[in-house]
Amino acid sequence: MPSALELAQKICRRFPDLTTPPVEFRGEVTVCVTKAASIADVMQYAKSGLGFDMLLDITSVDNMGSDPRFEIVYHLYSFASPGYLRIKTCIGEEIPELPSITNVWKAADWHEREIYDMMGIRFIGHPDLRRILMWDSYPYHPLRKDFPLAGMSSPDSRAKPAPLAGGPFVTSPGEKTAVEREPRAKGETDSVV
Repeated sequence: MPSALELAQKICRRFPDLTTPPVEFRGEVTVCVTKAASIADVMQYAKSGLGFDMLLDITSVDNMGSDPRFEIVYHLYSFASPGYLRIKTCIGEEIPELPSITNVWKAADWHEREIYDMMGIRFIGHPDLRRILMWDSYPYHPLRKDFPLAGMSSPDSRAKPAPLAGGPFVTSPGEKTAVEREPRAKGETDSVV
């Protein structure tokens, strides 16, 4: 049975102009697809040509300040090998879209909807691309790094910024130790005074 690294090398041989050489780190193999518009072709080959028969997850990373800004990460599994493979691609902030892979794996449906909802990345060809966690008229994308931790007011008044006086994510910058920066260590609570 071929290893995940050997299967990743097959992807790179099949798509030499679209991929970077596979990287193995701590037993995990990653292939980067350099042209996001070709992600569906690479995924179809991974499934039908290499036996990666399960899409485990799709996630996204906001690398705010970098170009391209967004990274989309696909996690695949092969029952035949058995083995895991991570495939990544990047897209820019100016046109945050790439092809849907719902025609390759139906499981991509909700993952792509969540990424669209939380990060604002569109999946071209998705059968039902609409928000899955936030309401339809919500104008923001909460997992982007430029979205404030407390949230933002919504024009339709459904959401108001959350009070963060001593919340679990609010620390005191400049303190010497993590314990001194931690709000709960100073007796602060989540309630607003």
